[in-house]
Amino acid sequence: MGLLIADDIHQRKLATYISKESKCFSACSFVFLAGAERKVDGALGVHQISSDSPDLVGAQLAISDIIEVLNRFGTPIDVMHIMFKTPPNDMHVFSQEEVAQYKLNRAAGYGTPAEGAVDAPASIASVDAKTHEQTASGNVSTETDVASVAPEASQLAKLSPLEEFTRRPNRIAVYTGLDLFGDDISSIRATDAGECAKSCLVMDGQCKAFTFNANPKIKRGPNCFLKASAGRADGNSVAFSGRFLSGAESDPPALTLGTIDPTTALYDDIDLPGGDLSRRPERAARTPLDCRLACIDEKSCVAFTYIKPKKECWLKGSIGTPTFGKGMVSGLKKLETFAPAKIISLNE
Repeated sequence: MGLLIADDIHQRKLATYISKESKCFSACSFVFLAGAERKVDGALGVHQISSDSPDLVGAQLAISDIIEVLNRFGTPIDVMHIMFKTPPNDMHVFSQEEVAQYKLNRAAGYGTPAEGAVDAPASIASVDAKTHEQTASGNVSTETDVASVAPEASQLAKLSPLEEFTRRPNRIAVYTGLDLFGDDISSIRATDAGECAKSCLVMDGQCKAFTFNANPKIKRGPNCFLKASAGRADGNSVAFSGRFLSGAESDPPALTLGTIDPTTALYDDIDLPGGDLSRRPERAARTPLDCRLACIDEKSCVAFTYIKPKKECWLKGSIGTPTFGKGMVSGLKKLETFAPAKIISLNE
């Protein structure tokens, strides 16, 4: 069955793709290798065929069929050697170094020795063997409706269908109360989060995420931060963030992290005496922001006090009784879980 599906993919000149966190093992590997264009981001595994039948002639014919088909697919001879020397009760999973060495990724327009140049594939067969590790049946889906995002049209017109599938954003994961901190490309003034998101989309694929600061007290200056990546996740109750996802990316799971909300969990002129994690202040933290981030990064830290006149940051392993401390800033850490409030399709 796996060879039949693989041969059909080869005849149709489809592209094949193994997404991250996915596994394509055993007969599924035939399906992947059949792709006119192919890319491995997940796990590709091969081994010998297995059979309980004592029919040696039948087994030899099966091996002959596999070799003939793999040759038509332009499979590197080294890959076939690995396949036929790996016992059927074992699995050789190719490392990323081997993927590059054996040229398992293949660009559009590649021609096999037997058939000459292959036209660019018309669509994508997504090989996801999470639930089909030992069979190719039901393991190939044809992706023909990749999101049409006008801002990237000039750039993506030059991309193959597989590159388009793995790079073009087709949906956006939206978060409330989460700041995607750092890795800014640009910062602008926007009227709302929708305008901020559109400003990210028009950047020809350079912008991968954004954070909009919804604090009504900010009357001037930038409140929309456009980012080259999702950056560092940080809790902030006035933040509204979005992360653009391609067809190759799965929906992001919820994440749990320690937060010290800069809007609601920082206290001016408050000292938290005692409970210091060290006898010396945190050397690298020279501002209240540095001190806050240092506490977030330190698993044992539950709070901090920053002394402005001395520029000293004290990380706390326990929280003492709050007292007045002129020129001090203290913050309390808590665990929060953030899941996308909504995932919006860009196809609609």
